[in-house]
Order: sequence, then structure tokens, then C-alpha cells
Amino acid sequence: MKTNIVEIKEGIKWYRWVNFDGSLGGWVSGDAQVSGDAWVSGDARVYDNARVYGNARVSGNARVSGNARVYGDARVSGDAWVSGNAWVSGDARVSGNAWVSGDARVSGNARVYGDARVSGNARVYGNARVYGNARVSGNAWVYGNAWVYGNARVSGDAWVSGDARVYGDARVSGNAWVSGDARVSGNARVYGDARVSGNARVYGNARVYGNARVSGNAWVSGDAWEKSPLQIQGSRHFVTNAEYGYIRIGCEFHSFDVWKTDYRRIGEDNEYTDAEIEEYKQIIDLVIALGK
Repeated sequence: MKTNIVEIKEGIKWYRWVNFDGSLGGWVSGDAQVSGDAWVSGDARVYDNARVYGNARVSGNARVSGNARVYGDARVSGDAWVSGNAWVSGDARVSGNAWVSGDARVSGNARVYGDARVSGNARVYGNARVYGNARVSGNAWVYGNAWVYGNARVSGDAWVSGDARVYGDARVSGNAWVSGDARVSGNARVYGDARVSGNARVYGNARVYGNARVSGNAWVSGDAWEKSPLQIQGSRHFVTNAEYGYIRIGCEFHSFDVWKTDYRRIGEDNEYTDAEIEEYKQIIDLVIALGK
């Protein structure tokens, strides 16, 4: 409940809050409400029409404002700010200098921290992590065990799920999906209706867009890919043409020219049988003919 301890700060009258156990807490103003077993402590502030309830905790220098809701067992701490119509619920944590705003929802066991921003109608839930300077906006969803961090951006109607990671300066937008154990990093862009899944890697300055599909163990770097990269499963390893003029077979990554002249030596170095070397020679010829 509010006490008679009043502080005027930036033209706003703040009332010191007493938590349900009688301890002196943070500050409440306006029509804000703190109820149930919720706590507001430290220099935390709850104001406007915000609601903090259930077993929620708001601490440190955190702010909860606008029509925001913090409830369940959620925690908002540090210099974090939850505003607008945003909700933080379940066992979610928002900390550091992170902001959750607009109509965004952070729930489950999700964590948003560092200088991360979650805004618009974005959803972050499950065991997802959004941190660093990452931004999740629009109608984007980040869920499962997915992580978005660094300077990465996920926007539009994009989904990042499973154990996927999006980091560096990477961008995932439009209706794109990144799932499974996929990684999108560097300055890579995945957009349109593109899908990156499995153990795929998209990195460097790569562009995956349109209806392109990158899956399995494929690696894509360098230039743009509007169509799915060419990938063929041999008897031992995938053969992938995921960068202009180059082929990856297992851990070996070489230009078309090198494969054409040295395929036998590379095969022998990797203990391929004669039959396997001939098999992969045919696949290499096919990839060079069909790939780019």
C-alpha cells in the first residue's frame, strides 16, 4: 500500500510503497496498482495505469509504466523498462537496460537483458533469450530455446525457434523462419518466405530470400541466394554448393576448379574408397553443371 512518504520527481508525485510483508519498497504513482504478493523494491517505479501482481517482483531502478502488466512470477530489475501495453509474465526475466514496449509479450522462462529491445507485437517465450543490443519487433516471435543477441534484428512476421541462434549484425525479417539448430550470423540477411533449418549456417554477407530453403548441414556465405542452395547427400557426406563457385563436402571446402583437378587426392586424404571417390566425382560434376 501507499505510505505518506512522498517524493516529487520530474513533476510527478511518488508515494513510497509498503510491500505485503510490511517492508518499505519502491515508488508508485498515478493509477498504478501493486497487488497480491507482488513486490516493488529499491528505487523501482510503477506508474500511469501499470499493474504489478501475483508473485511478480520489480526492483533496482526498473520502471513499469503505461498500461503495462507484470505478473505471475516475473521479474523486472536493474534499469529495465516495461511500458505501453506490454506484458511480462510467467517466470520471465527482464533486466539490465532492456526495454519491453508496445504490445509485446515476454513470458514462460524467457530472458530479455543487456540493452535488448522487444517491441511492437513481438512475442518472446519458452526458454528464449534476447540480449546484447538485439531487437525483436513487429509481429516477430522468438521461442523455444532460441537466442537472438549481439546487434541482431528479428522483425516483421519472422520466427526464430528451436535451438536456433541469430547474432552478430544478422537480420531476419518478412515471413522468414529460422529453426532447429540453425545459425544466422555476421551481416547475413534472411527474409521474404525463406526458411533456414536443421544444422544450417548462413553467415558473412549471405542473402537468403524469396522461397529459398537452407537445411540439413548446408552452409551459405557470400552472395545472395534467391533459390535454395544445391545440396546432395552422398554415401558419406553432403555435397553443398552454398557459395558462388565453391563446393563443400564434409569439412573440405574448395572451388569448382580445385574439385575438378584434385578430387581424387582430396578423397584419398579423407580415406575414401575408390568406389566412393568415383561416386563423389559424379556428384561434383553434377553440382558444377547445375549449381552456380
